[in-house]
Amino acid sequence: MSQVPAAQFSIPERVTGFVEGRCTGAGGYELEVIHPGDGRRIATLVESSPAEVDAAVRSARAAFEDGRWRRQTVEARQAVMRQVADLVDVHREELAYLECMNSGIPMRHLQRGQIPRTAHNFRFFAEFLGQHAGKMYDQTEGYLTLVLREPVGVAALIGPWNAPLALTSMKIAGAIAFGNSCVCKPSEVTPLAVARFMELLVEAGVPPGVVNLVNGRGGVTGEALVAHPGVDLVSFTGGTQTARRISASAGEGLKPLSLELGGKSANIIFESADLERAIDGALLGIFSNNGQQCLAGSRILVQRAVLDRFIESFVARTRRLRLGDPLDPATEIGPLAFRAHRDRVASYVEVARADGAQVLCGGQAEAALEPGFFFQPTAVLAQDNRARVCREEIFGPFATIVPFDTADQAFAMANDSEFGLVSYVWTDHHPTLMRALSDIRAGMVWANTPMTRDLRAPFGGIKSSGYGREGGESSMKFYTYEKTAMLPTVLPAIPRLGA
Repeated sequence: MSQVPAAQFSIPERVTGFVEGRCTGAGGYELEVIHPGDGRRIATLVESSPAEVDAAVRSARAAFEDGRWRRQTVEARQAVMRQVADLVDVHREELAYLECMNSGIPMRHLQRGQIPRTAHNFRFFAEFLGQHAGKMYDQTEGYLTLVLREPVGVAALIGPWNAPLALTSMKIAGAIAFGNSCVCKPSEVTPLAVARFMELLVEAGVPPGVVNLVNGRGGVTGEALVAHPGVDLVSFTGGTQTARRISASAGEGLKPLSLELGGKSANIIFESADLERAIDGALLGIFSNNGQQCLAGSRILVQRAVLDRFIESFVARTRRLRLGDPLDPATEIGPLAFRAHRDRVASYVEVARADGAQVLCGGQAEAALEPGFFFQPTAVLAQDNRARVCREEIFGPFATIVPFDTADQAFAMANDSEFGLVSYVWTDHHPTLMRALSDIRAGMVWANTPMTRDLRAPFGGIKSSGYGREGGESSMKFYTYEKTAMLPTVLPAIPRLGA
């Protein structure tokens, strides 16, 4: 995998909304798009006003009502979705470059993971679309009862800044597979790859108006989108505080809502684990994607019998992580997405010390890489699970290690959190593993493996990590509603009133 030259792909000077199959060209409040690797402005984002949001929703509504997409045959929709995936493959280096330039995610991570995942999202839902079927009941004498699934209508899809294209494309693929139209809003911090993806959708054959794009801050563009009366349902991936505001707004319109939010996930390492594999998994779990992932195993719970061995190896390897230019394929940790976030992550070092935690490595911004938003991969040893660095989502390359003695303690600590997204368990002791699957309160448990996804299976969290699920059947249930039709097999006698 070679380094992508900066001059190979162009970055648009201005990024606008995308409505009815074309860039809007509208004026409005302007936001800087910053390359976190060096802090320079690389583009200008034009914020979508409430009027532009209205135009985007009206476009999506018109596309839904006239049936230009939802009335196409399943085979026709499948062909278009497969073509989307093919175009992502063709443009994978360009999309990775754009994503890297406004997010700071290392190219190695984008080219191996997030961009291929974008293509896979569309291929998966194309295949799923051809497999799901309605239901029929014949137990009621004289009747056949049919249960059909219909698209809900216009979906508002709000994506995050930590995996912009991979996660937003999951929502788009799930929504349009079943015949919905949608309006997307990526984060204002990371709009570039999603904006380019809009053009690829039209090139692949998605009719204009079926997928529209608005840009801007959550308090302006996001609120206008969620509150719009033409929006039928809302899917949001992002922070818990923002989700509370979205929930309140969507609730006013009784709009179905799917929320995939934050986490403070426990990564439990028992003395019965293959320790080298567990260390490999722990490093991936907290430091991949620059530590900026809701799935991060940020609380590493280690059984005391292996604590010293774990810390010695984990810290040594953390210090050897390659921090640098995200465009360099050798880089393992890039800059954090924006300066304010880097400063917030850095602030937790003093928070940890105030709670009596020991800083094992890292713990400061990387001065040699200024003015980029770099922060050294960091590990701290907390005294117990009550420390703030065990309670609050830091969302960066910041690992908190906590010792435990018994399985009872480990599972109690794992569940002692306002979050409940995922958990990791490392043990070769089968009874302990089976108990973990039943005792851990989280939406997903990974056993003796780093994070992976099966799009057939539901994914989502509990408690402050959200509600609703994404995945094949789960997405179908969210983006469709059930319609029941009863057909008599023999004409029934009808009582005659007023005869």
